[in-house]
Amino acid sequence: MNIPYGPILVVEDNANVRELLEVTLRFKGYPVVSARNGKEALDRTELERPALIITDILMPLMDGYSLVYNLRKNPRTNQIPVIFISATYLTSEDKEFALNLGAVRFVEKPIDPEDFLLTVAEVLTGATIERKAPLGDSDFYHGYRERLESKLHHKATQIARTERLLQTLPPEQKPPFEALLAQETSDQYEIRDELESLLKLVGAFKPEE
Repeated sequence: MNIPYGPILVVEDNANVRELLEVTLRFKGYPVVSARNGKEALDRTELERPALIITDILMPLMDGYSLVYNLRKNPRTNQIPVIFISATYLTSEDKEFALNLGAVRFVEKPIDPEDFLLTVAEVLTGATIERKAPLGDSDFYHGYRERLESKLHHKATQIARTERLLQTLPPEQKPPFEALLAQETSDQYEIRDELESLLKLVGAFKPEE
């Protein structure tokens, strides 16, 4: 398998999903390295010079949107193609913002292995890459804030629905929905943390007009 330079970098905080992606790619002969969040990914990118970055969006410390924004602002990394994967950011507005940031493809979870590998091969051969100018600070701030606030509202609605459902279920049917509620709550905390970090960042400088 010919790689333009460097390995494929998989960025995913969920260990099971990360391992699945790694195994799937290695099975086809791709060299793979991984990171658990955007901050780790930036460090690995400087060291490894990956041919392709495949990243989740919802992650702690630094999510996929912030990762790609930082990659696109850096002349040393702004040409590395990025594929977004997500089970949370799936609206047309989410995908449009991802592509405007500079991602070349968007893959929804759960991932279909055959379609995923085809997407990877297309991107590595340059068949689907369309370069875009990096978003300015103001455009990134407004678009990112809208996505976070929208997703935070959506998660709150999901949590309320799950809590109402749990009140109506017999004990033997509750465990899977309790697990779902725990995941939804964890996602909500991560999104809220990202929004708070964004607001602090914007407070430290005046976005471009």
